[in-house]
Amino acid sequence: MPFYTYILKSLKDDGYYYGHTADIDNRLSIHNGKKVRSTKARTPFVIHYFETFETRSEAYLQEMYFKSADGKKYLRDKGII
Repeated sequence: MPFYTYILKSLKDDGYYYGHTADIDNRLSIHNGKKVRSTKARTPFVIHYFETFETRSEAYLQEMYFKSADGKKYLRDKGII
């Protein structure tokens, strides 16, 4: 089963949310259904970017990297955010 590191973009405030999951479509529905405390005030979201991994730990580590200063610089340099 694949795992995903994803970046959602809020259509309300143009901000980003970083996460990881095994079911990216379901996770987007949960965010847009206002069931996540940290994102419910910023809906709706669209999937802006994602990467696929073989293990949950790889996806989690990539999420942590994207949230770091170096990771955000990488994403900006690549034009992803």
